[in-house]
This record gives sequence, C-alpha cells and structure tokens, in this order.
Amino acid sequence: MNSITSAQATPSSLPAVLVVDDEVRSQEVLRRTLEEDFTVFTAGNAEEATRVMRREFVEIVLCDQRMPGVSGVEFLKQVRLEWPDSVRIIISGYTDAEDLIAGINEAGIWQYLMKPWQPEQLLLILKRAAELYRLQRDNQRLSLELKDSPAALQHRVAVKRQAARARSGFERLARAPGSPVNAVCELAARFAPHELAVLVTGESGTGKELLARAVHYASARSDKAFVVENCAALPDTLLESELFGHKRGAYTGAFEDRIGLFQQADGGTIFLDEIGETSAAFQVKLLRALQDGEIRPLGSSRPLSVNVRAIAATNRDLEDDMRVGRFREDLYYRLAAVTLHLPALRERPADIPLIAEGLLERGRAQLKRKVKGFTREAMACLCAYRWPGNVRELSNEILRMLALVDGEWLGADLLSPRVLRAAGEETQERELSLLAGLDGGLRERMDQLEALLVKEALIRNRWNKTHAAAELGLSRVGLRSKLSRYGLDQA
Repeated sequence: MNSITSAQATPSSLPAVLVVDDEVRSQEVLRRTLEEDFTVFTAGNAEEATRVMRREFVEIVLCDQRMPGVSGVEFLKQVRLEWPDSVRIIISGYTDAEDLIAGINEAGIWQYLMKPWQPEQLLLILKRAAELYRLQRDNQRLSLELKDSPAALQHRVAVKRQAARARSGFERLARAPGSPVNAVCELAARFAPHELAVLVTGESGTGKELLARAVHYASARSDKAFVVENCAALPDTLLESELFGHKRGAYTGAFEDRIGLFQQADGGTIFLDEIGETSAAFQVKLLRALQDGEIRPLGSSRPLSVNVRAIAATNRDLEDDMRVGRFREDLYYRLAAVTLHLPALRERPADIPLIAEGLLERGRAQLKRKVKGFTREAMACLCAYRWPGNVRELSNEILRMLALVDGEWLGADLLSPRVLRAAGEETQERELSLLAGLDGGLRERMDQLEALLVKEALIRNRWNKTHAAAELGLSRVGLRSKLSRYGLDQA
C-alpha cells in the first residue's frame, strides 16, 4: 500500500513539490534527488495526491503519466481546475508522445520529461519551475499594487529597492576591522560604478556570489536583474539553453520557447559561477555573446541583442589553465578586466566570530532554536580550525550544533570530532610555541605546561570533566581547582 509521506515534518522555506508515482521505488529516487533543494511530498495515486494538495501548500506537481486508475494527464487536468497557480510537470516512459500532446495542452502542463531522466536535468527544470511560480505570485502582487495611487506605488517600489540594496551590499560580507576582505571590498566598490567585466577568484565557499551581488547593487544597473548560473552543474547543451534560451522543438523535451538568462539579465548583471569548468566549445559561444552583445537561442536562426554586465567566478587558476590550453586566452581577458580575490577563511581568523554569529542568527530562525550564543571555548575552537570548506563548512557545523543543543549555549562539546581534534592540535602547537619563547623560571613554565595539558584533555573529551579528570588521574574536585587556578572555567 502506498502512503502519503513528507520529506520534512516541520515547515520549510524551500519550495514544495508533490511527487505522484505509483511505484514506491520511483518515489524514493525522486525524493532523494530533490530533498536537498525542495520540501518533497509523495503520493501513490491521484486520490492520495489530492488529499496532499488540500492539506499542504504545494507549488510544483511532478506526476508520472502511467498510473492505475486516473492517468497523470487526467489528474493534472483536475489540478489545473482546483489549483491553477501550481506549476505542472509530467514524466512518461512512452517513446511516442503523440497520444499525450492534446492532454498536455488541456492540463496546462509546463514541462514534459521522458524517461530515463537525468538528475541534473530534473533539478534544473524544477528550480526553474519554482522561479516561475515565484514570478507568477510577484506579478499578481504587482497587479494589486498598480491599483493603488501612483504616489503610493512609487513609495512602495522605492522602499523595496532600498531594502534589496541593504540586503545585498558590501556589508553582507562580514569582516573584522583588520580583515584582508576590507581591501577587496574597497577595490570592488571603486570599480563597481564602471562598466567593466569582473572576475572573482577564491576557494569554494568564500563568498564570491555575495561579492558579485554587492558589485551589482553598487552599480548603475542596481535596479535591473541580477541572475546567477553555476556553469559546472550542467552539460554544454543544457548550459547553452539556460544562458541563451531555446525555441520550441530545439531538442527532445523542448515543448515551448524558453527565455535564457542573458535575456532575463538584459540591462542588468549575469553572474557566471565556476566559469573555469566550461568546455572549450562552450567558451567560444560565450566569448561571442560577450564580445558582440548578441546571443542565439538554440533552434533559432537569428541573433538577439542583449546588454549585460558579466561577473564571473572561479576556484581554479585560470592563468595556469590558459598555459595548458584548457581555458581560452581571449575569453579570460574578456572576463578579467578587473580581478578580485577573496581569501580563504583560514587566512582571516578574525572574521570567524562575526561570520559565526551571522550564521547562528540565520540557523536559529531556520531550526526554530532559542539559544543565546556560543561559549567562549566553543568560539575559540571555531577560530582555531582551518575550515577547508570555508563558510559553507562553518555553516554546516553551526547547524549541526543547533540540532544537538539542549541548553541555552552552544558549547565545545557540540562540535564535531574533526573540529575538536584540529582545534586541539592548533591550540597545542600555538601554545607550545609560546611556552618555548618564555623567559620565566622552571616553576612558571611547569604551570603553563600543566594548564596546556588540562585544556587539551578537556577539548579531547568534549569538555566532559569526569572523563578529563579520569584521563589526567585527578578527582573532579582536583580538576575543578586547576580549572579555577588557570582560568579555564567554561563560560
């Protein structure tokens, strides 16, 4: 028996998709493919799906065509009548789709997929479906606003624009007064008003998209669109379709014309992330678009003029890639009129407390957790770790702590083993180096060494005083005395 299930039991800010398929294994495969980016509901037939739609807020319906009883197309016709705003997508295993075409139009189906589908293609389609739903809602709100007086509408638009700029400016890159990111932001702010292509370099997770958004909102294009594409996520054909658009019939599954991101960004800015991962063939097409200000949608016989500012980003060394012929030299110089490099998190340890507090604020809202903050020792461990995954890894670590916490403070005992272990090693190396350089006598050095050993035992035992005392051969009273003596009491 198929049962109605939800991938998330708690409310989520992710777009909601309903997967309707009578095969439980297909439901599970689709759920696993989508659950990182969507709140996923599943149902085994039209009747169960209708109950889900009436109980949950669903934006996208992804339905298999071949089901017992009511077919996918017939069910989506019902959905269109009762929930006309939903974005409807159908999947079929048939090789001949002629029998479905009439039904597809009658059901208002936005996209049609043939089996076997590719995960990256499916994700891309559903992300575009979520964006389409959001745009539909925005248009509805705009229609209501247009009924207001011109003065009221102008004021509302100005307020929204000011709020968008406040959320997207250079202040979103959290940094301390002496941070190396300050110089990067100052340079970016000077170049932002000028129509220059910008290349942002740095490791993954350092905030390259945030910097690109800040440049856009500090430019004369700030009231136009800022669109984003991860060039590493798609094969050439899909990437070309996403950026340049396509005409109906350009490839299998292209049942309607699609406007590409370059057209959507006309007058504004396009952010091309992971540009170093593109193929040589695609680089030629991208160079032509940037050089001539023209794009040619797939399946179209005529070019379209576009006016966009390109900001690209990469975690690769493109100059090395040029030397070995992996990246076109002419495209590099077209993209890199200005190069901005964001340092890794390990190169800016003073920024970690500010970034961590910002991530904690976001995590509290996401997980509905009421915590006051980090303990002193927890923050010391966060600052000592090198964060090879940069801000993304730090964000995941904080979310993990929030999921585990029972009290009001996030303590070092909630940190994952790798952070604790690395923090202990980093702390020990730093403090031993400091100890070796001291000029004090033997007693002073012994006291500091003992304090170091006590602290290291506490970190290794995740601040469990009973375990740390046993490891050191002390009673809990004896350990408490040393913690007080050396100022190691946990806040």
